[in-house]
Amino acid sequence: MSNTYGHWLKARRLAAGLTQEELAQAAVMTRSHIAHIEAGRRLPSPDDAKRLDKALNTGDVLSSFLPERDVAVADYFEAARQLEQQATEIREFALTFVPGILQTEAYARAVFDTWYPARTEEERDRFIVTRRQRAEILNHPSSPAVWAVLDESVLRRVIGSPEVMAEQLMHLADLAERRRVRLHVLPFGVGYQPILAGMLTLMWFEDQPPAAYSEGASIGKVHDSPTVVQALQGRYDLALGDAIPMRESIALLVATAKDYGHHDKALDR
Repeated sequence: MSNTYGHWLKARRLAAGLTQEELAQAAVMTRSHIAHIEAGRRLPSPDDAKRLDKALNTGDVLSSFLPERDVAVADYFEAARQLEQQATEIREFALTFVPGILQTEAYARAVFDTWYPARTEEERDRFIVTRRQRAEILNHPSSPAVWAVLDESVLRRVIGSPEVMAEQLMHLADLAERRRVRLHVLPFGVGYQPILAGMLTLMWFEDQPPAAYSEGASIGKVHDSPTVVQALQGRYDLALGDAIPMRESIALLVATAKDYGHHDKALDR
């Protein structure tokens, strides 16, 4: 997106003689969020924009000229999406399908094509674009640090077609090979784990406490209670302890992709 908004905010902050930390305190935000807005990586919420106007004495400029968002996600996921974009570390647990930021376009399309109730093609396209935009956080070579534990069912359940699955699994293997994502498979053989209750995302930040997001059938919730977050972190650690080591997990991804019909001599082992 154009960064005119972020440049203008930075100019007003400097004119007011404020550091990012000082503006964050005045607007009840975090320094990292201010930095992301000024760099054009994020947009403030309408409430954030109003507080920035008040802190900088800019009337209603920042709130009135807030760029229009073209974001398509489930209503219950929006708060988690904003946190995801600010996180310095993300740990995903996937129970039935690949986490959104790790999906290929074809896999994401296969997921959205099976929605019920059905959506229009235009609506599906908007959701797919947003999901691909979320994945852009992986374009940075090191931040956020991303870990993923995938239940073995993620590899075995065919989403879309064997070709879609092969491409998706090789994409995961490539991310892990490049050390952009640390990835482990939780095999069927370990039996029941407390984490198997649903999908889970754990997030850590530069200047705010960690948070968690859990999701089930058409419902999701952001958790910021330290007690709840710590308990969910414990569930993740238990699963990680029983998961397959990363090198063996990569080999399993590649072998399963070949079972789906993918053949690439460069990746033969």
